Amino acid sequence: MEGALPPALMVSAGFLPTGSLLDSLIHISNEVSSMEKFPSVQVRNVSTMVRRIKLFSSLFEEIQESRRKLPPSSILCLTELFSVIQRVKLVIQSCKDGSSLWSLVQTERISKQFYLLVKEMGRALDILPLSLLSLTTDVREQVELLHKQAKRAELVIDDRELQRRKDLLQLMASNNEKNSKNKGLLNLEELKGILSSIGLRNPLDYEEEISKLEAEAQRQAGTGGLIVVSNINNLISLVSYAKSMVFTNEESKKTKVSSGQLTSSLNKNCDISSSQSTVLNIPDEFRCPISLDLMRNPVIVSSGHTYDRSSIAQWINSGHHTCPKSGQRLIHMALIPNYALKSLVHQWCQENNIPLIDYYPSPSTDTERSSTQSNSQENAIDHISAAKAAMDAVKMTAEFLVGKLATGSVEIQRQAAYELRLLAKTGMDNRRLIAEAGAIPFLVTLLSSHDSRIQENAVTALLNLSIFDNNKILIVAAGAMESIVDVLETGKTMEARENAAAAIFSLSMIDECKVSIGAHPRAIKALVGLLREGTTAGKRDAATALFNLAVYNANKACIVIAGAVPLLIELLMDDKAGITDDALALLALLLGCSQGMEDTRKSRVLLPLLIDLLRFGSPKGKENAITLLLGLCKDGGEEVARRLLMNPRSIPSLQSLASDGSLKARRKADALLRLLNRCCSHSRSPAT
Repeated sequence: MEGALPPALMVSAGFLPTGSLLDSLIHISNEVSSMEKFPSVQVRNVSTMVRRIKLFSSLFEEIQESRRKLPPSSILCLTELFSVIQRVKLVIQSCKDGSSLWSLVQTERISKQFYLLVKEMGRALDILPLSLLSLTTDVREQVELLHKQAKRAELVIDDRELQRRKDLLQLMASNNEKNSKNKGLLNLEELKGILSSIGLRNPLDYEEEISKLEAEAQRQAGTGGLIVVSNINNLISLVSYAKSMVFTNEESKKTKVSSGQLTSSLNKNCDISSSQSTVLNIPDEFRCPISLDLMRNPVIVSSGHTYDRSSIAQWINSGHHTCPKSGQRLIHMALIPNYALKSLVHQWCQENNIPLIDYYPSPSTDTERSSTQSNSQENAIDHISAAKAAMDAVKMTAEFLVGKLATGSVEIQRQAAYELRLLAKTGMDNRRLIAEAGAIPFLVTLLSSHDSRIQENAVTALLNLSIFDNNKILIVAAGAMESIVDVLETGKTMEARENAAAAIFSLSMIDECKVSIGAHPRAIKALVGLLREGTTAGKRDAATALFNLAVYNANKACIVIAGAVPLLIELLMDDKAGITDDALALLALLLGCSQGMEDTRKSRVLLPLLIDLLRFGSPKGKENAITLLLGLCKDGGEEVARRLLMNPRSIPSLQSLASDGSLKARRKADALLRLLNRCCSHSRSPAT
């Protein structure tokens, strides 16, 4: 609980005297060990944990019976064990009371929770002085065995549960596969088998599972976890569909929203009357809670409930700010498409021979118009409406997430930054709307966060936003460069440093930014540092950023002074570096300054490397290798030319490239051969 004292402090402060601590330990361990009904998921971890805690009960009871004063290390150990067993109880209770399907999807995360709790037990037992306690031989041996098992414990993930989750995700993926010939034809028997394996065997089980999933969606709503909420609602749709299909002859027990005030206020916009809906025998799960008609375009609101887009949009536009079904206030107005339910509705229509176009008649039009013209006009309106709705949803989502960045806790800021990072990953409109919502200044502020994930998400979100050219100016204007360079130099994760380099590359696409970044006293030095220390991706990001900056002549000398030339040659020698083409391109560009030319000509290993690259490099690598050789041989490069002529592989490689290379490579190979020929002729001419 937030704000609570740590267990050790509770003991020392007198909140849990020794007697009360032992009473509490015995009580809570008995609660856990007496659990009769295990959850239908995590059975293996739960049963193992319950067995361990049963053994602990004997220890606690013997300590209490001895009535001896406990040494401080024993009190600390018991306090830690009390904290661990409390959390064990919460995890098991969560598995029992929560959604079995959601637990199945989260099986790896929950298994890791059990694993970490066992490890904490082992660390607590490290400080238990068994020799100072009055224990029977049996109990002592039990505790020693528990200690050894806890120290050797490994992460346990049930293979059967992993397979069930895999089958479930494959089932959902195949159902939503756009290019599948069997799109929408869900394997109902396979789904029923998966649900049965986690304890869903009758309509009441299905109803209870739907309620638990809805409760989970409400818990997740409002924390910025829109993707999580959408995933949970996909599961709700799946269970609802399975229930309606598997138990078609049983009366549904699900409570429906009354059609009273809502229906009377919105009925004039319904496409089909309620009597028509009844004749078609629409499954309750497919009906919009507002209009009670089949949902054509189901969307999820922030409360986690699903409605038809047209009905909920009218509800919101008429001034309501609550969820019609739950009465809960909507913390944002974004409407998230429920693709899973939409796919299931389409499948139901296909199975019942209900053409979607016929079922959803277009608004009344001039009877003299042809049906083709009417349909195309309707489709155009639908397309415009859908695009506008999508833009509105992105705008509201962005505004909501920016609000969380500004006022949320560390956990909420981390999630909000992650959601913005994902939202900005695709679509120029998304990037524009996020910037208009005011995200950039808050993301810049979060670059200095002590939380590694917040920093990583913030710099990656800025990178994604910078792809939109107008945002580049806004990012620089927000004073981001100093903070981005800080992340590049000392970012808390390598991914954050690499994405900071990629952000500098993106920003440097604008000429003004090339100047301002090059003038920054630490930017180029930090990029060269990442070129030395980064992963393959990081080195490539650094090299491309430096290349872009080197296009501006004044930056070339700064890059050379930072030690880039010998480092790039070193990277050419390292097969594992994986950035040969990028290193060659940057070296060729740095020949444009006198210091770069001098440093490159000094190398005794570069020439053989370039000749090998003429033979074995990529097409781009061959072009850059010739560019380097040509630049090194021009303007006083007689020494390099002589060394090149002395290498027996150089002329054949150049001749081969002159005849078989790319157009650019052939042109440069011809120029280099002519230059070498002149150099050779001069060296043979008699002295005058």
